[in-house]
Amino acid sequence: MDDRQPLVVIGDTLLDQDVDGEVNRLAPDAPVPVVDVLGDRSRPGGAGLAAALAARSGRPTVLITALGTEPAADPLRAALEQRVRLIELPLRGTLPVKSRVRTRNRPLLRIDRGDGAPGPPGHGVRAAVREVLGEAAAVLVADYGRGLADALRDELAEAARRTPVVWDPHPRGGPPVAGVRLATPNATEACALDTPGGRPAERDGLRTHGARGARLAERWRAATVAVTLGERGALLTRAGGHSPMYVPTTRTSGGDPCGAGDCFAATAAAALAAGGLPEEAVQLAVSEAAAFVSSGGAGNPALWEDAPGGGRGPARRPADPFALADAVRARDGTVVATGGCFDLLHAGHVGLLENARRTGDCLIVCVNSDASVRRLKGPGRPLNPLDDRVRVLSGLSSVDAVAVFAEDTPEPLLRRLRPDIWVKGGDYRADELPEAAALGEWGGQALVLPYLDGRSTTEIARRVALTRSAHPPLAADEAHP
Repeated sequence: MDDRQPLVVIGDTLLDQDVDGEVNRLAPDAPVPVVDVLGDRSRPGGAGLAAALAARSGRPTVLITALGTEPAADPLRAALEQRVRLIELPLRGTLPVKSRVRTRNRPLLRIDRGDGAPGPPGHGVRAAVREVLGEAAAVLVADYGRGLADALRDELAEAARRTPVVWDPHPRGGPPVAGVRLATPNATEACALDTPGGRPAERDGLRTHGARGARLAERWRAATVAVTLGERGALLTRAGGHSPMYVPTTRTSGGDPCGAGDCFAATAAAALAAGGLPEEAVQLAVSEAAAFVSSGGAGNPALWEDAPGGGRGPARRPADPFALADAVRARDGTVVATGGCFDLLHAGHVGLLENARRTGDCLIVCVNSDASVRRLKGPGRPLNPLDDRVRVLSGLSSVDAVAVFAEDTPEPLLRRLRPDIWVKGGDYRADELPEAAALGEWGGQALVLPYLDGRSTTEIARRVALTRSAHPPLAADEAHP
């Protein structure tokens, strides 16, 4: 796919507001908490959030939506225009606003206002929509049940015949048009769409979720349906009783899930725009949505401070470790860090990283630079250069961010990150770790986790060297007789 082809997002945009405060008492006239407001923020929600997340892939992004002319739409429009190209339909009624009152970064109450619905697009808008859909590498329909997808149903049906379409449905909206490449209902939506008025039970297993997804795929004539299951991951299904593909997530962050569905759908659409298969798109979407929740979800201020294309998207750029640590601490989470050369990643490393991630809300891996590895390990090391080591670590679902240090020890880096927990593998005692004194400066804790026996980069390198000496490579004329 041409990187210049746009990713087009179509759907209902909301204004999301977070009002953050403290609760220290109950009201005297009723047993309800009193929230002392500390601050509030507004940001694009609904299709606006999905478009902003899609734009982080670096691909040009177009948002087709309705914002209206009331003053509340102006900051929303300004925030979006920094990231995407806007094509606007008229809005009848008032802009939909979703307000969350939060304490300690947890929702206490939600207030929904606004009855806005899109009006019929004029000839000029409809022509612009057809033109941009004709150029699209992929289309994402972020349906929030307010009618915009229905207003452009004919154009979407035509687009689905030639372009990958991802449809994020809503029980109050219409069904996806025939031929969508991927539909992405969550478990609650899938149950309601499969059986109107139904709700999934906690005991529902993968078989039940898979059967619902398969029925929806058949009814909608969709190529695939991914039923998202929150922290459990997602289940990719097809019509006809084919075995579903389960994509679990190893992250159990307990973070703010607001916007996770938009992140999932936007990531999947960007992956399909780049030529990926639905299976690849869903695997990437599960990983990205989990990382999104871990870093604070849609309420993370850093999400809206980033320049266009500067966030984590399908290119899988590592997260900024310092911004991540600040975001996790801001919601009273636990920042975990570990460090090492990670020259040849083996099962011992993977086990250590997975166990370290389970001890907190994010894992930041501190990696020695190439020069630092040479000083530590000697000539001939590292076997893999820094860029390769960082890329491999960043691809692990247990790793949230990677930080590089050039010194002989990670202490200067740790003083900047200030992790709550520092994990090392091996047979150390926690109080004997050289980083223990630095951790004490801010109340950090050192933990020692066991390695798998018999796993060692040095030992692997030694065995490879012995193998090469016993079986030297063939000369050019021997290799190609």
